[in-house]
Amino acid sequence: MKAAAAAALVLPLAAHAQAQGIELAGVKYEPTAQVANTKLVLNGAGIRYKAIFKVYTAGLYLTAKATTPETVLATPGPRRMHITMLRDIDANELGKLFTRGMEQNTSRDDFMKSIAGTIKLSEVFSAKKKLVAGDSFFVDWIPGQGTVIVVNGKPANEPIKEPEFYSSLLKIWLGHAPADSMLKDALLGKQASGNGAGAGNN
Repeated sequence: MKAAAAAALVLPLAAHAQAQGIELAGVKYEPTAQVANTKLVLNGAGIRYKAIFKVYTAGLYLTAKATTPETVLATPGPRRMHITMLRDIDANELGKLFTRGMEQNTSRDDFMKSIAGTIKLSEVFSAKKKLVAGDSFFVDWIPGQGTVIVVNGKPANEPIKEPEFYSSLLKIWLGHAPADSMLKDALLGKQASGNGAGAGNN
């Protein structure tokens, strides 16, 4: 009964937090964002842990709220994944971990269709060399254009046109083997902060 009561409180608390925006480790996620002249709403946000260490915060913005990975992937219109680093990390290594996460969570066919985009993503991280605490980047899906990566406010690539790439990228956090299971729940709006350790690699 206690577990059921606690679970019943989680969604209202998460919804309230999202309506007001969410602050995690000093990083504020506003309740809305503007992408391609479209207003998006904060679906959820959380912290990625590696063992006991906070690595980055992540926030997911959509045109409408979604509570399952399938609904997120089927949501029409622009989308945004907003990541802010909480510690210094080799950018090339993070790019490799993202690629591994995509490969682990997508079908072989979809991953093959995403390879060109994966190479471009790796090039963005290789050029950056190092991400330091406070660095942030957006990964935006813009219909008709593709995936655009914006690092510290500056576009870092030509649009990656394949829609499979963005879906594969989201599955790093929302797939069957997510980077952090509690972060997955947080991005899906199932808890207010997602402050928990996960066993993933990304």
